[in-house]
Amino acid sequence: MEEFETRAWDDAQESDLMEDDEVLSPTDVQTNCLRQFSSTDFIMEPGIFSTLKRYFQAGGNPEQVIEMLSENYQAVAQMANLMAEWLILAGASINDVQAMVENHLKQMILKTFDPKKADTIFTEEGDAPAWLTELIEHSTWRSVVYKLAEEFPECLMLNFTIKLISDAGFQGEITSISTAAQQIEVFSRILKTSTSTFLQSPEDTRHKAVVEFAKMACHGQHTYIYAQVMLQILSQEAKGGHNIRRLQQEITKYAISNGHNVTPIQLALNGAMVYPRAAQALAPMLARNALNPADITVLFKLYSSQDPPAVELIRIPQLLELLIDALFKPGSKVNQEHKGKYIHLLAYSASVYETPKKGNRPRQINKDDLKATQQSIEKVHNICQGGKSAMELIAEINTLYQCIRFPVVSVGLVRWIECVVKEPSYFKLCTESTPTHLALLDEVVSIHPLLHSRVLNLLVELFESEFQDLEILEQLELRKMLLDRMVNLLSRGCVLPVMKYIKNCCTKGDTDISLIRYFVREVLEIVAPPYTVEFVQLFLPLVENEDITGSMRMNTDSDLVTEFIAHCKSNYYVV
Repeated sequence: MEEFETRAWDDAQESDLMEDDEVLSPTDVQTNCLRQFSSTDFIMEPGIFSTLKRYFQAGGNPEQVIEMLSENYQAVAQMANLMAEWLILAGASINDVQAMVENHLKQMILKTFDPKKADTIFTEEGDAPAWLTELIEHSTWRSVVYKLAEEFPECLMLNFTIKLISDAGFQGEITSISTAAQQIEVFSRILKTSTSTFLQSPEDTRHKAVVEFAKMACHGQHTYIYAQVMLQILSQEAKGGHNIRRLQQEITKYAISNGHNVTPIQLALNGAMVYPRAAQALAPMLARNALNPADITVLFKLYSSQDPPAVELIRIPQLLELLIDALFKPGSKVNQEHKGKYIHLLAYSASVYETPKKGNRPRQINKDDLKATQQSIEKVHNICQGGKSAMELIAEINTLYQCIRFPVVSVGLVRWIECVVKEPSYFKLCTESTPTHLALLDEVVSIHPLLHSRVLNLLVELFESEFQDLEILEQLELRKMLLDRMVNLLSRGCVLPVMKYIKNCCTKGDTDISLIRYFVREVLEIVAPPYTVEFVQLFLPLVENEDITGSMRMNTDSDLVTEFIAHCKSNYYVV
């Protein structure tokens, strides 16, 4: 077997040897051919006929050939087939035996593959061999091609095979293949498939689709520019254009997080070159990921003028996050002289609506909500940065509730709360059963569904934190309070993400069962039919679990547990 493995593809250079025969003596040609005839199972090799032809043309002895081929025939392939038949006769399933053989062949191919010898297939055959077209019809061998393509991106044979796979309609499998990025046809198909996958993904699973798409797009500068330009064109469409813009922003965010400076590309696609002064002010802040008063002043003057630049320029997510941090993150130092400029730019980007120029109609700018937004940002900023105690914060509740109806203010408030409640001593010093900061989150999620995932991520992080300064019972009460916040989030429409997290906690077994029981009781008290199938699939196993709900059942038909189980059994088919 070792000899067979090491001799793989030995005759791949046959076409080159045919040319060399003209300069070699007949004796040398015979010697070369005999060396191949003496290798194990050479009679099974694709190049056997061309080698025999060379040998006989050089005056070789037929009897010697027959003897050598016979003596070196060990029937490795036939023995493998025989062993497979014996295993099946012994009781093994055909699928198991096939998987066993295929896995061994995969390991051999991955171990012995030589890209240079593989490339000679085309020089020898002159065209794609028929077996290659048959090979890509099987998922097992496609997966081998994907692994090899990652390891040998320069191999022409693998690049061609990737194109064949894409042509055959399997481009959805090769979204992470770096080789595909070198072929515009293949990459275009993958781009189309990945964009469709993103648009069709539900919100709670969209993050995974975004990450896969971003990895593919950020493979290189050429793939990044090509993907962003195509998405920029699609984002202009009336139907689905905003979703495509979101995808663009996620790709940019991923590129920045991986240390790539994509600011020039980002500004060019946003049309910043039409406004050179604005572009010059934005570029250094985005490149360094830090604000500076001089550039902020330039932008403030531009967006306070009678003919301001397009609002899209300051709707870059990276810039908005910097402004939010500057105004709401505890400890951030904003010069009082420039604070109004920061607030104006954030309010302008969040509230001003533009109708683009069309024909003879000039661009129209709607600033109706600008002043109110600006005032709300300033009020909440002063409260957040005022270092107020919990009691003082309660006195400002009415003001906060009025201001957080503006989405941008809610984003800033959530950012502030994230920083405050993550302080190690926060819960140790807190005397309220429900801290005011977390109570504010209940109001935020009731108004702004788009902030549900961010609030849930914060609650999950707190729920999984270790509060070593607190007693065990205090920790349990704290986690129950956090579960109350999750139940409120569920009641506001964030159902499946919350249910998936709690079910995952139960499956992992690292959460106190009393907390799962508490959550189930709270949910049963607020839900009523009809239920979605997805909700039943997630929640019913928790309700049926004796360890969780055993103590909640009262051996009657009127308790919540029994009613829920009976309703689900009679109205839903649950696997």
